[in-house]
Amino acid sequence: MRETEIAIVGAGPAGLAAAIEAAQAGARVALVDENARPGGQLFKQIHKFFGSKAHHAGTRGVQIGEDLLSEARKAGVDIQLDTVVYGIYPDLRLGLATDSQSEDLKASCVILATGANERPLAFPGWTLPGVMGAGAIQTLINIHRTLPGRRVLMVGAGNVGLIVSYQLLQAGAEVVAIIDALPEIGGYGVHASKVRRAGVPILTGHTILCVEGDDCVETATVARVDESWQPIQGTEQVLDVDVIGLAVGLSPLAELAWMAGCRFSHVPELGGWVPVHDEEMRTSMPGLYVAGDVTGIEEASIAMEQGRMAGLSAVEALGHLPPQVAEAKKGEVRQRLDALRVGSFGDARAAAREKIVSLSETRDK
Repeated sequence: MRETEIAIVGAGPAGLAAAIEAAQAGARVALVDENARPGGQLFKQIHKFFGSKAHHAGTRGVQIGEDLLSEARKAGVDIQLDTVVYGIYPDLRLGLATDSQSEDLKASCVILATGANERPLAFPGWTLPGVMGAGAIQTLINIHRTLPGRRVLMVGAGNVGLIVSYQLLQAGAEVVAIIDALPEIGGYGVHASKVRRAGVPILTGHTILCVEGDDCVETATVARVDESWQPIQGTEQVLDVDVIGLAVGLSPLAELAWMAGCRFSHVPELGGWVPVHDEEMRTSMPGLYVAGDVTGIEEASIAMEQGRMAGLSAVEALGHLPPQVAEAKKGEVRQRLDALRVGSFGDARAAAREKIVSLSETRDK
């Protein structure tokens, strides 16, 4: 059985940021990921981030991933890829499995940065080849440089649907339309404007009724919906498409937190069931921390700040940072998080976060 001080599950933006903070403070850190390449969603994000310099404004997600990976390696983080964490035990021991062997990894602290799953959407024909999640499309075009098809219908006008639609256009596909059942676009206006300027119609108040084809997607039927989300008869449109992209939301990938016995709460604004945690990313289980989308769906910049907070909290608990130094660093992270959670989107998320923190404060009562 191997041992380390801090074991981090998930080498995406949250996990990498946590590993860097912890290793730079002097802790022995093991970072485990089931994928062949670290970086998580960052390596699919070819668009430039916007916001402030502190949040990598003007830098493409793929470059941010490379920078974080280089920084983690420089800090001495032990990065183990192609490794599945299949279990977590009460003594903070992780069960690891690779193609050739299994082993246990014992840690003093564990940080779960496992990310999220794409939500499916069921409708007649949804199992035909050509119906896929927006994340799968992004993987194909941005990592494998392969078009999933030529004519795409995107279901979902949130940030993911809008961004992936624009990237499909850059890759040479035609986005026939973006539809969303909501009466308004859910993503940022800057992303919606880009696809609209490219001639892509965004049909709000619409749903997909069915997909048809012999061996793969050939057509999709969409229609307007009423105030009760029911299709309005006579508004149907048949679109000639060969790919349906599903960007209908994400759910926290929290199985390990469930397995560990963490307390959970259902918060729709954050994607569903999330492990209860405090401002310093501590769960109800001693020594177990969370960061990133497993704590609730937000953005990569927020995931990185949460990772930094979890890493700082863990090294402080292990005695690697004096309390006053740790508090100063955590104060800087709080300020950056507050700056990210502004505006109509951020206000709702901040309120949801406050609910989670208040639950955490009552966990021992």
